[in-house]
Amino acid sequence: MMRHASLTLTGALLWLTACQQGGVPQAPGRADLSVDLVRLTVPGPPEGAAGECWASDVTPMVIETVTEQVMVSKAKLGPDGTVLSPAVFHSEARQKIVQEREQVWFRSPCPQEMTVDFIASLQRALKARGLYVLPLTGQMDAATRAALRRFQADRGLESDKLSLTAARELGLVTADLGKK
Repeated sequence: MMRHASLTLTGALLWLTACQQGGVPQAPGRADLSVDLVRLTVPGPPEGAAGECWASDVTPMVIETVTEQVMVSKAKLGPDGTVLSPAVFHSEARQKIVQEREQVWFRSPCPQEMTVDFIASLQRALKARGLYVLPLTGQMDAATRAALRRFQADRGLESDKLSLTAARELGLVTADLGKK
């Protein structure tokens, strides 16, 4: 009896292997959400196809602090070249704006798609990635927004509003939502 079960299991594994094309399936890639950002010089969402929905957010200003050592006084040397007193330095720090704040737009699921079930699925997907630790509520609350921001920031979008590309990567949507 054990030999028959072993042969059946081997046959099933061979059959499943034959069904796969191209060998072992690859894990999904990580989306670069920054490529979806649209920067406009005029107010309002970008023009797009009917039924497309857009969200906007303001990118944070990026400030760089540069610290350098500035010589206050030179070293004093004796006639034979020995150091009588060392040079004196002090630190100067200055800040430089690397990137200004700006409003950016990105495609997002339409408001009518953001149902309790959809948001619960979002929470479940974030929980599976260790970003959301509370019970599923189906509400876009502060904890959900914080987890969403962490997920998207790691991919180039510093926002707590769900982008369509992030929704695809999380497995929440497969097609363009809102297009009829």
